[in-house]
Order: sequence, then C-alpha cells, then structure tokens
Amino acid sequence: MKKGKLILIPVPLGEGPVENSLVPGLQEALAEMREFIVENEKTARRFLKKMGIRTPLNDLRLHLFGKRSNPADIDSFLTPALEGIDVGLLSEAGCPAIADPGAAVVRRAHEKGIQVVPYVGPSSIILSLMASGFNGQQFAFHGYLPIPRPERVRKIQELERTSRKSQQTQIFIETPFRNNQLLEDLVGACQAGTWLSVSCDLTLETEFIASRPVSEWKKQALPDLHKRPAVFLLYAGG
Repeated sequence: MKKGKLILIPVPLGEGPVENSLVPGLQEALAEMREFIVENEKTARRFLKKMGIRTPLNDLRLHLFGKRSNPADIDSFLTPALEGIDVGLLSEAGCPAIADPGAAVVRRAHEKGIQVVPYVGPSSIILSLMASGFNGQQFAFHGYLPIPRPERVRKIQELERTSRKSQQTQIFIETPFRNNQLLEDLVGACQAGTWLSVSCDLTLETEFIASRPVSEWKKQALPDLHKRPAVFLLYAGG
C-alpha cells in the first residue's frame, strides 16, 4: 500500500486574509484532507474554514499535539499516513516545526518512512532576519532567554560576545508580556556599537521593524511591545 504524506501547513502570523501570506497551491492541497495534527483545535478549524477546505468541518479529525503533549501519541496520529491518507501538520507559530513542537512529529514521520512535504509560509524568525540587515549567512536562534534578570543579562552579554567573535547574528524571542523588560535589558546591557533589531507584529498592519546601534536606541523612547509577538536580533560583528 502506498503511504500518505505528512503535509507541513504554514498559517498566517496574525488575523488577516490568508492569501496575503500563503503560497499558491496550498489551498488545493488542503481541499480534500481530513486528518490534521494541530496545537489548538479552535484556531485550526477557523484557519481551515478560511482556506475553503471542502471536507465538512464536522468530518475533520484533529489530533491535538503541543509542547506538553506525550510524544508517544505521535504514532497514532501518523497511522492514517501509513494507510495511504495524507496528514496535515499545523502550527500556532507560522511555519510548522520551527520553534514549534511539531518538529517531533516530522522526525517521527521520517523514522516511519513517511514522505514529508513542506509548504512555504511566513516564519517570524526568517522574516525578522531578512528585515534586520544583519549577517544572513551566519546566524543562530536561541529561543527564550532566562527569566531571572541577572541570568538574562549574563546571557545577553554572552550572545553579544559570540556575535562579535564569530560575526554571527543572534536571534531570540520572549513571552509577549515580558517583551518590554527584555528590550530594556538589551539596551542597558549591550555595548553602544552593537546593533539591535526588533521585529514586531510581522505581516500585520501594526508591523514594526527597526535596526539601530544600541547607542541610537538609548537616545529615544523605546517602543511599547507589551503583549505583541516580537523577535529580537543582536549583531556585534562589525
């Protein structure tokens, strides 16, 4: 029996027309699918409805998988693919498996010999790097920095030293309600000549992107990033 595929389905980074941020051809690929692995059932159904999926919403099978889920559940989610049925993977973070628990699903699909098919879509990490003007050939994504302030400041200064030594762009994120504290620590802890880029609300009408030396950030009021999805980038490589 021919196996089905694991289809990696990108979703918009915020509310708005889905066609503004998704590659042509994805809607047709989704049209008849009924098996999906998702982080949030409500938002997944809303997205699939916007995409014009032809399968009745009540007939969809949505398997919930997030960062606190049991990896042992993945095998049952992928069983339809072993029976010849395509399975879709949706993320709450734009592109599946990038800073996303779906990576475990993709890895298991490879172990089972299931073809993985990624579709192009918006990744806040890649978009922020593109828009920063920083080194796009040498970069590292670190996820979340430590929460306690002394540890966070030490980590920021460590990343700054790494960037200066390796000419490598350092990328990280924060829980949205702690964005302002992180931005204040970045401006306060980094050297004046280090470049800091902030990308917020990417692809939305409220999008904010700015890249400046820390010395310039200190001369003006910092933007209010409270509860807004943001990506932070440091570059000290000259």
